[in-house]
Amino acid sequence: MRLCFPNSTRINRGNYVMKDLAAACRTNGITDLIVLHEHRGVPDALMLSHFPHGPTVLFTLTGVVLRHSLEGVQGATVSEQYPHLIFEGFGSKLGKRVQDALKFCFPVPKEDSKRTMTFVNEGDFISFRHHVFVKTSHKEVQLAEVGPRFEMRPYEIKQGTIEQVEADTEWVLRPYQRTARKRNQL
Repeated sequence: MRLCFPNSTRINRGNYVMKDLAAACRTNGITDLIVLHEHRGVPDALMLSHFPHGPTVLFTLTGVVLRHSLEGVQGATVSEQYPHLIFEGFGSKLGKRVQDALKFCFPVPKEDSKRTMTFVNEGDFISFRHHVFVKTSHKEVQLAEVGPRFEMRPYEIKQGTIEQVEADTEWVLRPYQRTARKRNQL
């Protein structure tokens, strides 16, 4: 997952408390903190917090396929160029908020970058795919998936950062709402 986010550093959380991690991010000038939860080596939740003032978006991850599980990717190196971002289906106000939170995790790419990250929203599930451009001939280019790939569903947006327990909750997923028109919110 570290290879998906350029300029990122991976650390094991260990015994660190969220308050200590957030303080370390602030003192070192880090713009975003991404905490990845896993169960038996498979990621199942992602918490994305933008510093210094928020927002914090919490996602559940499903259908996770890591790089080493994809066919044809074993041993291949991943480009560390800044990726082009493709967002599809984020039409509502809430969708734009989630799109902005994801977009600001990545630096601005150069025009000749051969790497793309795709976020497609279908029925409030965001499909994430990671591709690179591969030249097949002199004039033809093909997309090759380099992984990981997963589905993510936001379930909470807070206005503050990750350690601020008293921060206002901007949005919470309510799966058992009685109105059908509010089912797809992104």
